[in-house]
Amino acid sequence: MSRAKIASREEWLAARLALLEREKEHDRRRDALSAARRELPWVRVDKAYVFDAPSGKLTLRELFGERRQLLVYHFMFAPSWEEGCKSCSYVADNIQGGHVHLAARDTAYCAVSRAPLAKIEAFKARMGWTFPWVSSGETDFNHDYHVSFREEERARGEMEYNYKKASSPFPEAPGLSVFAREGDEVFHTYSTYARGLDVLIGTYNYLDLTPLGRDEAALPYTMAWVRHHDRYPTTSGTSRSEAAGEGGSCGCAASARGPG
Repeated sequence: MSRAKIASREEWLAARLALLEREKEHDRRRDALSAARRELPWVRVDKAYVFDAPSGKLTLRELFGERRQLLVYHFMFAPSWEEGCKSCSYVADNIQGGHVHLAARDTAYCAVSRAPLAKIEAFKARMGWTFPWVSSGETDFNHDYHVSFREEERARGEMEYNYKKASSPFPEAPGLSVFAREGDEVFHTYSTYARGLDVLIGTYNYLDLTPLGRDEAALPYTMAWVRHHDRYPTTSGTSRSEAAGEGGSCGCAASARGPG
């Protein structure tokens, strides 16, 4: 950490009050952006999607339960992988515990991946998560919402990600899609990708308050430091996975510079 300017309490307070005005303006601009997001038109979802869930087959409508809104996190977990993406796991750690509060605002939450349900359930148990998580492996859901890419798309450089053409050697990318319903009619209202997912990560918001911030500038990609939460070093300096003889991550984290 480079040494910051050292000031008197009075000098610090003057600088802090000036920054506070900028923070208030940022809040006002964020509120206006959120209002504009709410005013986006809706698109009726006419395609039938059926997901594999622990309780059996569920339609997109059934993922809502009795709620009027549904948040779907597109969790990177390809069918051939043995574990979910470490960067998406970082995002998931930030919803665990908090997702139960969404129901109080008439909103359901669900993670969706192409991996088979058995792999999802095993990884979910390992991570200690309780939020709903279903498999879309037998549907076009991930492809239709531009978070999974067929081999021929990648080979031709015809992927669409974050509303533009993109290229990647990886078959998965992160995203969040929002749906609303009126009766049993389901509508797609919003999707965000890449840096648009920063808002989901409370840990980043905390780090942004510190002198070092995210401290990622010298890393090969923004989330290079992130690990599955059971792979951070223990007090002995050895990670739990190393102690257990486990291998590395799925190798997907650099696909979109993490979710960032």
